[in-house]
Amino acid sequence: MSEESTTRYRIGYALTPKKVKSFIQPSLLNLAKERGIDLFPVQTTKPLIDQFPFDCIIHKSSDPEWRSQLEQLISQKPDVVVIDRPEAIERLHNRVTMLQAVDQLETATGFSVGVPKQVAVENPQSPIDCGLSFPVIAKPLVANGSAGSHQMSLVFNEEGLRGLKLCQPFVLQEFVNHGGVIFKVYVAGKHIQCVKRRSLPDVSEEKVGVSENSVSFSQISNVTAEDRSGDEAEELMEAAELPPSSFVTEVASQLREALKLNLFNFDMIRDSSVEGRHLVIDINYFPGYAKMPCYESVLTDFFLDIVRKKPSGASKDC
Repeated sequence: MSEESTTRYRIGYALTPKKVKSFIQPSLLNLAKERGIDLFPVQTTKPLIDQFPFDCIIHKSSDPEWRSQLEQLISQKPDVVVIDRPEAIERLHNRVTMLQAVDQLETATGFSVGVPKQVAVENPQSPIDCGLSFPVIAKPLVANGSAGSHQMSLVFNEEGLRGLKLCQPFVLQEFVNHGGVIFKVYVAGKHIQCVKRRSLPDVSEEKVGVSENSVSFSQISNVTAEDRSGDEAEELMEAAELPPSSFVTEVASQLREALKLNLFNFDMIRDSSVEGRHLVIDINYFPGYAKMPCYESVLTDFFLDIVRKKPSGASKDC
């Protein structure tokens, strides 16, 4: 019998109840089991050492006690793969540090990638002189997956900026017209998939002058144009071309290496004013993979890559 049919691997998952509900679907459990992988829940309140054996742990938790347990496990059991390392994940909890890696990317496909101009405002109570062109998007500086970290505003002018009622540090990011379409690129190790979603509509210079001061929203991909019907926005989204797969793979692979992460996605837009120019506007750890087509087979392939090729004697960012 082949190794695939005789060897079984145990992968523990430590996820929030909400993430378990969306990610640990019967379809994923069944496919993984068929291919020799048993997924089981890890109790974050119990010592990890008492829950052995397992070949790999996947997790998404910011609890300090859990992080301490993981670091102890990495030290004591280097043959167990941890996806991903806490210190690497921490970088994505800050909307400034998460995008710094993008500036290091070099593309060879004829397309370019960067980030919009942005500034961090550490003290919301101080007068704000952002030095950016309106409109801008105001986002909480902390991106920890909480509901509050997704509350954003599209700000059209100085008055709207002064009217922001924020009690925490935030980031101001120049809004770039991008045809009302956002590209969500999912990464699971070497497996990469790009999908398109509706986004904020373009804003003309004339509209900046007559729009209300600011508009609040929770997710860019959930906002539709007020002056465009849902059908029209959907048609524009459907007509938009995905970026070339070679370019997407190039950016995703370099980001994976720079961030030292395996499970993440990034939101990318196409700058309408510069041919071939793309901008990464957000990066998320362990995103909603269940929204990705055929996520079960992609994640199962990733799990097999990890457990079959894990390095001996070291817990690596595979």
